Amino acid sequence: MVTDHRLRLLAVDDERPALDELLYLLRRHPAVEAVQGASDATTALRLLRDEPVDAVFLDIDMPGLDGLELAGVLRNFATPPAVVFVTAHDDRAVAAFEIGAVDYLLKPIRDARLAEAVGRIVDRAASALGPSSTTPAADADDVIPVELGGVTTMVPRSTVLWVEAEGDYARLHTTTGTHLVRIALSALEARWADHGFLRVHRSYLVSVARIGGTRTVGSGVVVCLRGQGECPPVELPVSRRHTRELRDRVVRGPRAALVGRGS
Repeated sequence: MVTDHRLRLLAVDDERPALDELLYLLRRHPAVEAVQGASDATTALRLLRDEPVDAVFLDIDMPGLDGLELAGVLRNFATPPAVVFVTAHDDRAVAAFEIGAVDYLLKPIRDARLAEAVGRIVDRAASALGPSSTTPAADADDVIPVELGGVTTMVPRSTVLWVEAEGDYARLHTTTGTHLVRIALSALEARWADHGFLRVHRSYLVSVARIGGTRTVGSGVVVCLRGQGECPPVELPVSRRHTRELRDRVVRGPRAALVGRGS
């Protein structure tokens, strides 16, 4: 979404050289109007009381209130700012996801990754200011941190076609490949229930928008998902307890002419 809104940001890091570098990089971005800096959580909260911002770029390891704890406080604001974690540690991404981070950047910061993070904040701000501003900004495209070759990247929910349970982990099948993340399938089911995802089996969660049909196989039903990008078409079993809801959501809805409508 295109918008004239330019971002007001706050960067928080207890190490002065790291904070100065982050402030310099953010001020260079054309979408940024102003950036303030803070070296601890107390100063950050004081600045936020005086002047709200669109987003906070947070280090994690800080004395006193650390970045994750500060992010938890920010979530209780009447209008919470977006949060981007900037850290040298790659093992806190799951915690960052659980607290609703928009992005997770590893030090040293690369210009391309910083630009991606700023772009996500711009989209979030535009959604809040646009015609559908009655929709909370938190309803914007969710992202999940994944590890790829030792680098943490964020996978948007909109690219996920289906999710497969693997013990306490979940495998995301996306338009760009598959990713194993340390998140229970039940957690994703609850998080994405209002965003077009449906549990069809104890092991599978699917995007309703990707469903191309259903068909009967023996005494059971399978759901047919259309492929896209690097994810090929696939058929997944539907458990009996989920069959009725699947039919209500898909077969008896606008897609009444789907394959297998009589299944």
